[in-house]
Amino acid sequence: MEPLRVLVELAPRSPEAEAFRAALARFAGRAGVTFADGDDFQRALPDAEVVVAQDLSDDLLARAGRLKWLSSVAAGLDGIARPALLGRGVVVTNASGVHGPNIAEHVLAMMLMFTRDLPRLYRAQLARRWEKKSSREHGPGELTGQTLLIVGLGRIGDAIAARARPFGLRILAVKRNASSRHDPGVPVDELVSLERLDQVIGQADHLCLAVPLTPATRHLVDARRIALMRTGAYVYNISRGAVVDEAALVEALSAGKLAGAGLDVFEQEPLPETSPLWDLPNVILTPHVAGLTPRYFQRAAALFAENLDRFLSGQTLRNQFDAARGY
Repeated sequence: MEPLRVLVELAPRSPEAEAFRAALARFAGRAGVTFADGDDFQRALPDAEVVVAQDLSDDLLARAGRLKWLSSVAAGLDGIARPALLGRGVVVTNASGVHGPNIAEHVLAMMLMFTRDLPRLYRAQLARRWEKKSSREHGPGELTGQTLLIVGLGRIGDAIAARARPFGLRILAVKRNASSRHDPGVPVDELVSLERLDQVIGQADHLCLAVPLTPATRHLVDARRIALMRTGAYVYNISRGAVVDEAALVEALSAGKLAGAGLDVFEQEPLPETSPLWDLPNVILTPHVAGLTPRYFQRAAALFAENLDRFLSGQTLRNQFDAARGY
């Protein structure tokens, strides 16, 4: 039997490729792995039975006539698991689970920056101003005793909860199916279903969005739900930009209803230069990089290797796209 033909969209000599090469060494004889990017990747597509990539456009998919499985290195499959792909019976998986520690640290960094008033203090540093007096009544705050609401208690949500607990936060969480947990060992103070979001959103000092983008979560946080939130609360979005109604968010930030927002994702990416978010002093913007650390690719390679074992032995793959759920 010929080895399974695997194509990984990475520059052959990159550190990321080395992480995959190390994880896949044990498949010698069972899988032939090619690393390529750019034009070389496109030329290799016709022979590939398995592709590891962020996405495949419909044009690239048309070249991949032997494709059986697309292993996306992204967590969200919105815009990736398209009809042209699913209609051919191609199995699609994502990299859910490899972003947990890195994205959780990013969220905690943003929370600490806002709570300790660091954006203002950094602007003062750049202007060479000794600005001890804060606009807040009692100066910088503390996370201790505040409430964090995590919407989407999957692997990323679990990682955020685990790292937030030592800061003395009360942790509430919302999950589509509140009876199912990826890691029941991660403690939260209260876990409710998505249908109860309106009932708990007003308790949050910090609201973190970690849900996949589906028809049910598009503009999940809109003007109506923002109105239910505490005045002076903070919003963090590390899921997908369209989970938040961006126009409603800008209005709430400008009016002082919300104290701040930490955003790594946006409804349009790259964020247009004309977006008012650039100029708001109570916003921390990062360009969709919360998950990008060297260990991301090590974890992604380990997940793919586990799934490759499953694929070769005819087992169900981890993180397989479920059309009924939309992710």
